[in-house]
Amino acid sequence: MTKRSRWRGTRGWRGGVAIGLMALLASRAGAGESGLAPTRAAPLHVKVLVINLFSLEAAPWIAALRPTLDIAVPGLSSDYPLVKCNADAVCQMTTGMGHANAAASVMAVLTSGLFDLRQTYVLIAGIAGIDPARGTLGSVAWARYIVDAGIAHEIDARELPRGWSDGYFGVMTDGPNQMPKFAYRTEVFRLDDALLQRALALSRSARLEDADDLRAYRSHYPEPAAKHAPTVIQCDTLSGDTWWSGRLLGEHARHWTSLLTKGKGVYCTTQQEDNAVLNVLTRGSESKLIDLQRVADLRSGADFDRPYPGQQALATLMDQRRLTDSGTIAADNLVRAGMPLVATIVAHWNEWQHGVPPAPRP
Repeated sequence: MTKRSRWRGTRGWRGGVAIGLMALLASRAGAGESGLAPTRAAPLHVKVLVINLFSLEAAPWIAALRPTLDIAVPGLSSDYPLVKCNADAVCQMTTGMGHANAAASVMAVLTSGLFDLRQTYVLIAGIAGIDPARGTLGSVAWARYIVDAGIAHEIDARELPRGWSDGYFGVMTDGPNQMPKFAYRTEVFRLDDALLQRALALSRSARLEDADDLRAYRSHYPEPAAKHAPTVIQCDTLSGDTWWSGRLLGEHARHWTSLLTKGKGVYCTTQQEDNAVLNVLTRGSESKLIDLQRVADLRSGADFDRPYPGQQALATLMDQRRLTDSGTIAADNLVRAGMPLVATIVAHWNEWQHGVPPAPRP
């Protein structure tokens, strides 16, 4: 699917400490040239790394960033084998969908030795399902908490104990309202608040795309947030490889997010990969390969996570497939909301390279 984007990259390049000779495959993206890149005696110092999960999300970022260098990284998916970098030391990678692909791909880049990521800002940017109580199709949400929905016990809904609203409860607990011990160490991640607030402020005035078929579809929902035009919001995201839909599962998502964040998190988007990516980045931070305080998470609503009144849950999934503009606009809006942060980091690198600078006074 062809992507639309009005963003254009800016220019300039810096980098380099010698750690050995590496031959990199490269191509000129605009002209389609390919061949061996000049031998580089240092890893590439990256200012911003944009992580997308599949081609629909990647296309508008590639159009916006206008990469000039394609770097082949061993261990990346055969579908997305290249990290694409532009003249501003902003790079883009595509992991492949799901927990396993996301973890493997990000770890491959992190440990490749081809990039110096110690001062890099990482932006995870992908489409998602969205809670109609919090946003609408095309809305874009910056997350503070990343919560894993898959690490849990499950009882089949047809065999629920009396009084239970759903069959999910924490590992090694006795019921759905008990806080589990975080034995996996990947159940919840909290992102840096200073970066979150800067990202949110920079994107507040972003002009987001919309479409007539999306307006017509969301008019079925009674929630004001669902009826509203797309906006930039702050609420949290839930990871899990199962694509689900339904009011009761949506209620579970709200409850689970609140439970695991001790009431501080507010669920609004559902996706597959973010806890896997954060786990890799956390290990990278512990190994001094990356700074975990420089990670931001942006998810846009491509479909509602539950039906509107009178609609069946299965129909929700089927209807979303027929909304041809939904995924395209959600992906485009990731760039519209995320590019102000990327552009600010690049334009004011002297201020950002040592950490998130204080917000300018009004």
